[in-house]
Amino acid sequence: MSDMKNREEGFERKFAFDEELKFKAFARRNKLLGLWAAEKLDKSGDAADAYAKDVVKADFEEAGDDDVLRKVSKDFAEAGVTIADTEIRAKMEELLAVAVAQIQNS
Repeated sequence: MSDMKNREEGFERKFAFDEELKFKAFARRNKLLGLWAAEKLDKSGDAADAYAKDVVKADFEEAGDDDVLRKVSKDFAEAGVTIADTEIRAKMEELLAVAVAQIQNS
């Protein structure tokens, strides 16, 4: 019975570890997206870093990527930056791959 219990605990640990990595990857992706968007919004330095943090925080509004997309898209529209939601989503996918690679190499 202890083998079964150990195996179950091992699966639980792996699941928790995988979920933590997933959370870190999405948070890093959102930061990278925020820095990319900040550049498009002519923000640099501390203003760009602050904006990137706001993008990361936007992800806590609801499950999924829609809250992040909505924030960046709204900010672009308010600033007169014409970038389609499809392009933002493509950038999000591209940056997720970058974020995963960065986490794996750290």
